[in-house]
Amino acid sequence: MAEIIPLPARSDRTRVRPSSRGPEPLWRDLLGDQLRRRRHDRGETLTETAERAGVSPQYLSEIERGLKEPSSEMIAAVAGALEATLIELASGVAEELRSAAAIPARTATNRASLALAA
Repeated sequence: MAEIIPLPARSDRTRVRPSSRGPEPLWRDLLGDQLRRRRHDRGETLTETAERAGVSPQYLSEIERGLKEPSSEMIAAVAGALEATLIELASGVAEELRSAAAIPARTATNRASLALAA
């Protein structure tokens, strides 16, 4: 049976330095989330968007799930298929990163505890 190691609790609500919070989210994960949200908002299937972008539905699915690190040309093609610009996508990802950085230390600790307990 595995040993359970308790995480130290933080009693103050000061911001935690990014290095003490664990790894930051990956760009490709956040980009994939943005693309999937935009596609769903348009009510489109993977196949419909992929055809307009000139990529396979499988490849688009892998991008959306953060499994592929697409080139800037591929990102531009998918953005165009979704009638979005690169700056809109990049701004959306940047906003998600800002939101993640603003999470209070207590919330971040609670999330980590839940993730380890799962």
